[in-house]
Amino acid sequence: MKTLQIILITLASLTGCTKKTVNKPSATTNTTNSNTTMTTVDSLNYLALGDSYTIGEAVPQSQSYPYQLVNSLNTHSFTVKPPTIIATTGWTTDDLIDAISKSSIHPKKYDFVTLLIGVNDQYQQLSQDNYKIKFAEVLNTAITFANGDTSKVFVLSIPDYGVTPFASGQDGVIGPQIDQFNAINKSISMAADVNYLDITAISRLAATNPTLIAPDGLHPSGKMYMLWVNLLEPMVAARLKK
Repeated sequence: MKTLQIILITLASLTGCTKKTVNKPSATTNTTNSNTTMTTVDSLNYLALGDSYTIGEAVPQSQSYPYQLVNSLNTHSFTVKPPTIIATTGWTTDDLIDAISKSSIHPKKYDFVTLLIGVNDQYQQLSQDNYKIKFAEVLNTAITFANGDTSKVFVLSIPDYGVTPFASGQDGVIGPQIDQFNAINKSISMAADVNYLDITAISRLAATNPTLIAPDGLHPSGKMYMLWVNLLEPMVAARLKK
């Protein structure tokens, strides 16, 4: 496993053009997994870290990608417990780090971990330099939760909400910025030797397929999450079999 070295420096974040302040609610956490050590291969623990895309904002919980992932794995000869989820709508990477530090999941270990974070860093126009540092930090934390096994950590790219009705035709501005943040999380993920899944291209299909958008006009529908899981589940299954 490659170790990321994070040098903390002082950065000035840009102020958000739309969302001046963000409340930091408590983590949305499913605490079904209560073991403090990794379980056997026939009873797997899964930790999902993120924001609204992880909790499945505006869709039933069962249609969120972590729950669809568990369901898919369980139909393919695995036994995965309901996911432990630390995620809340509106969270930036800093918020996720803060929530993890205040949660009760330390020092638990998980058989695999997913991480999807960064859209609110872009939305609030926080600096990309800050994102580099904080994404590396939270990725290191994810690796620790996976008992140091980088092959059991799965990073998902940030979806492009610029194609949704919420964006009001600002896709020409939002899309390139999302690409810049994804370039950062992909580079850091590759350096850490974790798994990386680009789901941004799938998110852009919503530009011509409204069924991929949830009723709120912003977040993915259960159908789009299913497309993510169609790619993610084989990756996770292959790693769990090793």
